[in-house]
Amino acid sequence: MPLRIKRIYEPADNDDGKRILVDRLWPRGVSKNDAHIDAWVKDVAPSAELRRWFGHDPKKWDEFRRRYQDELKKNSMAVEELKEQIGQTTATLLYGAKDSQHNNAVVLINFISKH
Repeated sequence: MPLRIKRIYEPADNDDGKRILVDRLWPRGVSKNDAHIDAWVKDVAPSAELRRWFGHDPKKWDEFRRRYQDELKKNSMAVEELKEQIGQTTATLLYGAKDSQHNNAVVLINFISKH
């Protein structure tokens, strides 16, 4: 299953395959029609508490990654739901953060590939 990540604000294209939003909150300024998503698996996103603590601060990245992976291990039902949504097709995990290197989708794609 080819799996990639992409910012939801980037235009959809044919190479995206199944488009799955993995944020808990709907991204600002994006209409549901313009998003072209196939699924929204919000339960796989970091908890509200962890998201607020991280605040997209790159200095907190290593600790965020560790805490988020711990949440994912405890939230196996949401991870399984995401895997079912992905299936055997090409899929793109969509996120809203501005930082393409320090966001939940980066952690999530690595977690899925290892588990």
